Amino acid sequence: MTVLDSTPQSSTRAARKAALGSFVGTAIEWYDFFIYGTAAALVLGPQFFPGSSDVAGTLAAFATLAVGFIARPIGGVVMGHFGDRIGRKSMLVVSLLLMGFATVAIGLLPNYAAIGVAAPILLVALRFIQGLGVGGEWGGAVLVATENAPAGKRGLYGAAPQIGVPAGVLLANLVYLPLTAFLSEETFNAWGWRVPFLASAVLVFVAMWIRLGLEESAEFKAAKDAPATEEKLPILEVLTQHWKTVLLAGGTFIATNGIAYAYMVYVLKYGEATLGFSKTTMLTLLIASCPFWMAGMAFAAWRSDLVGRRNIYIKSSAALVVAAALFFPLMDTAILPVMLVAMVGLGFTLGCCAGPQSALFAELFPAKIRYSGASLGYQVGAILGGGLAPMVATSLFAATGTSLSITGYFVLIALISLMSILLLRVPSAGHADFTDSRRSSEEGV
Repeated sequence: MTVLDSTPQSSTRAARKAALGSFVGTAIEWYDFFIYGTAAALVLGPQFFPGSSDVAGTLAAFATLAVGFIARPIGGVVMGHFGDRIGRKSMLVVSLLLMGFATVAIGLLPNYAAIGVAAPILLVALRFIQGLGVGGEWGGAVLVATENAPAGKRGLYGAAPQIGVPAGVLLANLVYLPLTAFLSEETFNAWGWRVPFLASAVLVFVAMWIRLGLEESAEFKAAKDAPATEEKLPILEVLTQHWKTVLLAGGTFIATNGIAYAYMVYVLKYGEATLGFSKTTMLTLLIASCPFWMAGMAFAAWRSDLVGRRNIYIKSSAALVVAAALFFPLMDTAILPVMLVAMVGLGFTLGCCAGPQSALFAELFPAKIRYSGASLGYQVGAILGGGLAPMVATSLFAATGTSLSITGYFVLIALISLMSILLLRVPSAGHADFTDSRRSSEEGV
């Protein structure tokens, strides 16, 4: 028995407060991250990369999107180090401040016509800062939720920050929807696209108020107070002793993140440029699918507490292979009800993959290096998945002229994630920190 086995469970009230803080903060941070993706699909190309073809401008805008993903592991490593050494709460506050500053600054940034080449350079720099912020966000939010969760409910409570991701997407697109619907294209391009970025200032203030009221978990306090468990460089232990776990954990997330970003970002451009639908129509389809995405997360997380994380993750990853193969053929019918079915089906399946992820990743690492390990695994998958997916999809379609090439890419990364979870060794009941009446992760497999 480790020192953490005897740590008392947090009260239900504290657990709910931690889950709420994780959900709200994550939703707002991902709102900031996603409004950039939506803007990249709709307007950033001509604003900051004029004079190029439509495809080249879109690729350049999506390349700046990828910059944020490159910064994410740096943010994860740095904030993971201090999160394991100092505390989860302080790093969640830092990540929120970084994201809020960068997002508002993008909303105020002059375009290429106003300041020339400085505009895209500053855009890339601010996107990098966004990436640093969100890189440290996920690990901290997940640990606050799971480490404070009641016994036997870490999966369900851990879904709170996961659900914050589609909630952020929903909020971002709800802000964009009236702007694209009621402003002329000229007005939207002139200043309308900036409104969601500037609105972030209010949302960050709300999230900061909630997060400042959070408390560190009893498990973290016990780990910090026990000198024998303290690790001066948590990331060093992760890279030397747990690197296989990090790579396989990242592999399980490649498809979930990659397909999700293409689904949220590239499909907006594809529906408008290739299928001939308006921005408003494509945003409406995405908004309609988000509740099903969240429902998939909650359902799979709840089930993972009953039958095991790995069990649910394998089944969901297998379902994602099928959903990935069907998505673009259904979208290409250009029949709105069929397109809605495609969006809802893929969203629900992506949610089922993401639902048990928080608890699964947390259970892979002991408390003293958990922030660093979980964050790095998550960000590895994010770079190889979401950071590349919109660019890859745009390039494949431009090169082949058919969505079949994108479907092949989707299926390939879905198979990689399925193989990764099959190879990943999941502790039978999580690390010793998490042995409190948890059912085996292998049960039912």
